[in-house]
Amino acid sequence: MNRLVALDNYKRTSDASKISPMVISGTHALDIVMWMMAAKEPVEIYARSVDKALGPICNGIDATAGVITFEDGSLYHAVISWALPIVWPGAVYSLEVGITGTEGVLTIDDTHRDIVLATAKESGEGYAPDKARRVDFLGSYPPGDMALGELRGPMREETEQWLNRISMGLTTQHATAAEAHNRLMLTKAFDKSARLKRPIPLPIDAE
Repeated sequence: MNRLVALDNYKRTSDASKISPMVISGTHALDIVMWMMAAKEPVEIYARSVDKALGPICNGIDATAGVITFEDGSLYHAVISWALPIVWPGAVYSLEVGITGTEGVLTIDDTHRDIVLATAKESGEGYAPDKARRVDFLGSYPPGDMALGELRGPMREETEQWLNRISMGLTTQHATAAEAHNRLMLTKAFDKSARLKRPIPLPIDAE
């Protein structure tokens, strides 16, 4: 993720220890992987973090890398970084997911590197950047983009699906509250393992 976004996140919080790359951003990849691995039970997490770039500035975490082990021996390896340079063209973040099974592979490229805009003028973003950016991966702002005076993209579609669920009882692809809580606790387990520098058995209890 572009460092500007991380700095903005840390600036908005009164306690930097309450947020982290894994808790805020790691959930996106974790949601996808856990949906695909729904039949498997995670039993252990082992992780490490580094804070050489953001630590001195805002007491923040640069990146966290870790491994979830499932009950059948399957592994999920995750790396989330908030410390990419301010000139990184991603408006917010770039995401890649790869799932390798015994009989197939699924790869997801959500980096938005296929459409690149370079201009002499500063790029506008969904936050107030402290530095100028003149190269942008178009479509890399997660909620979507403004077009014809309206927000178009994932956030609009998710909102419409939620309203359809509430008003007409239609099936939605949204995560349940239980699924959302489970993913949050997994990201917290990554941070706990990195903080204690040892493997953490799952599930963890709320602290």
